[in-house]
Amino acid sequence: MSAPELILRDLSPGLLALPWDLPLADWSPAEVPLRDIAVGPSRHLVRFVETDGRRWALKELPHRIARREFTVLRTMETEGLPAVRPAGVVYQSESTKPDTAILVTHYLEGSWQYRRLFMRLPPNRPAHRARLFDAMASLLVELHRHGIFWGDCSLANTLFSRDGQTLQAFMVDAETSEIHPQLSEGQRRFDLDILVENVAGGMIDLAERLERPPEIHPQLMAEAFAIPERYYALWDALHAAPTFSFGDRYRVEGKIRELNDLGFAVEEVALQPAGDAPGKLTLQVGVGDRRFHARRLQELTGLEVGEGQARVLLGDLQAHHAWLARRNGRDPSDAETAASWLEVCLRPGTARAHKAVGGVGSPVQAYCDLLEVRWILSEREGADIGDARALAALASRAPADSAARAAVVEPSTGWFTVPDQDPADPS
Repeated sequence: MSAPELILRDLSPGLLALPWDLPLADWSPAEVPLRDIAVGPSRHLVRFVETDGRRWALKELPHRIARREFTVLRTMETEGLPAVRPAGVVYQSESTKPDTAILVTHYLEGSWQYRRLFMRLPPNRPAHRARLFDAMASLLVELHRHGIFWGDCSLANTLFSRDGQTLQAFMVDAETSEIHPQLSEGQRRFDLDILVENVAGGMIDLAERLERPPEIHPQLMAEAFAIPERYYALWDALHAAPTFSFGDRYRVEGKIRELNDLGFAVEEVALQPAGDAPGKLTLQVGVGDRRFHARRLQELTGLEVGEGQARVLLGDLQAHHAWLARRNGRDPSDAETAASWLEVCLRPGTARAHKAVGGVGSPVQAYCDLLEVRWILSEREGADIGDARALAALASRAPADSAARAAVVEPSTGWFTVPDQDPADPS
């Protein structure tokens, strides 16, 4: 029997030792550290393993498709785009299984599929579903900005992860994806049409499986067909080229603030005379990646977190700066504020918050949730309630049975606590 061809970007001993000379379907749980994790519908066999303290997703594909998907995912990783990270690809020998490869990706910890959340959301909560659709539209905008045509955007091919008080969508299937220098408007519209059709069909299918009343179907369809509005609103904010008078150059700062508020860093600003309007200027803005607040927090503290988490933490850092100034009677430096905040607020706060939610999920995300709960309750009472009561409230929102890992939703605010996926969930 000839040997397989291995291309691995992670040379961990456990991953290297897997039985790559056997078809994936023949791997035995008695000999391989397989993990039973529920997945959505898939055209190909998908299995999960855990080696060296990490989880890996393995998908069986034809050679050509595996090679293309591996290339697309590597490009997305280089560009810093939200997608699963490729760990390698193994081309099995013709004697093992003809024209078969196994694509290896890092398991996306702390993420979950839409169907799992849909199962736990009451059908009369469109605001919660809207947050997921915002995340999907944002993901597609990011891909299109970098010349990536997805070709199969759907609920089954998307994972969601909490990022502060927002949601981040991740691509997990790039089988049909293509990389271009730039996408035409027609390509973008076609990809968006695919998204709408797949999402509408996926939502109706889920509703029927869960025996939701047929009366909800028109609402679900309307929500799916509204996704393009979310997409174009973000796309236009990034690519609009407004024209204004020479004396109104202050509007440049407003545009930069708008993009920064959306999380985008502005890399270049160009003001050019509007050819058909004397005395007018056209503003063109070069936009970088969506990590404006994350970069700022990293500059100040050295922390690497998500963009949504960075927004929350920067607010806490600024509040700590004001507290230090009042206590010391002077304006502290950025370095002094950051060092004090890390020692006094973040480190003990993340430990307490993570304990309050039963050690589920990310400690940083738990701290962001603690800040959110404290703010909500303080607003209700008109005074700061402090950490003790906020921790108690946070603990009460955590799943009573951490093994169940259910999604908990606070109805009045739409605040989510969504733990990791439950490998034992039969859904």
